[in-house]
Amino acid sequence: MGRLTGGDPSLLRRINSSVVLRALRGTDAPPSLTFTDLVQGTGLSRPTVEGVVEGLIETGLVAEAPPETSPSGDARRGRPARRFRFCAEAGHLLGIEIGAHRIAAVLSDLTGRTVGTATREVDETAGADERLEQARGTVADVLRRSCVPRDSLRAVGVGSPGIVRADGSVRLSTALPGWTGLPLADRLRRSFRCPVLVENDANAAALAEHWKGAAVGTDDVVFVLAGLSPGAGSLIGGRLHRGFGGAAGEIGALHLLGREARPENLLSTTGEPLHPLDEPAVARVFALARHGDVRATEAVERFIRRLVHDVAALVLALDPELVVVGGWAYGLDGVLEPLRCELERYCLRPPRVALSVLGEAAAATGALRLALDHMEEQLFAVET
Repeated sequence: MGRLTGGDPSLLRRINSSVVLRALRGTDAPPSLTFTDLVQGTGLSRPTVEGVVEGLIETGLVAEAPPETSPSGDARRGRPARRFRFCAEAGHLLGIEIGAHRIAAVLSDLTGRTVGTATREVDETAGADERLEQARGTVADVLRRSCVPRDSLRAVGVGSPGIVRADGSVRLSTALPGWTGLPLADRLRRSFRCPVLVENDANAAALAEHWKGAAVGTDDVVFVLAGLSPGAGSLIGGRLHRGFGGAAGEIGALHLLGREARPENLLSTTGEPLHPLDEPAVARVFALARHGDVRATEAVERFIRRLVHDVAALVLALDPELVVVGGWAYGLDGVLEPLRCELERYCLRPPRVALSVLGEAAAATGALRLALDHMEEQLFAVET
């Protein structure tokens, strides 16, 4: 940031507006604040606060709130102080997960409070065009059910499997047909009049668990998305670590170091590679293991050992405080203890291990967090 001086009144107005708006929107702020509250909370002069508030009212981001009532419900006597609130309903944010078997969308107001959700099943063999059309249909569903106009959207976040470039294009994806090389952000921008931000699904899930899941209050986190090709998202100091080319956390590629570690071999209950290698087939193996089938139990144990080896590599490199496990392993009885024990064997300082709190909603929730972060940056960032 450059040196701030008093020579640019427009810059000072932007700074003051940002300070007042942050005070009104803060998570710990009361529902409404008076001019006196804002003066005390921001350190600005009363004339400055009054001018800023009037300007924010014109933008639609702030509105005057009803006067406070007494504990008995009657209006307070005397001339009540004017009160103001942040207009969370002045716009909306959208998070979308585009997965192999389903599309999920979550809609929120400008504080991140959910106002609607929608999901659609999609065939895993669907091509890119069909999958994108299903995503558009899911968005239309949630907007219609929530009675929210499309032009109310301020930002859209998207979580999707694969290595995602900074421009929102997919460099590589083995999970979705026709996804490699897809300019995903550009294709989706045709449906919206607002910014579209695309992120890897495991990275998005890591953001979600840090925001409102198992990693709340923890800034050094590895989120493991256990699937056909395991992936991971990492937060270092509370910030998402994407790597130079967006490929950080692609632990699913570690099977290339040994043919015996391929998922179709690990999860086999017959001695032959599991075929077809898809989520329903794997779910059947897990179900058999829960019911005591010996071969299925051995297969799940092999899967967990492979998962632990993959996670251990990240733990040794990043030294996280917490590992959160989602995907297939989410909800498996007894998965935490084997993970803890194996990580204690392999890691110099074993992290805490927890199951995902958000479950299958993690990626869409993280995509919403992307949109919320972008909106906050636009509202509060001051360029010099």
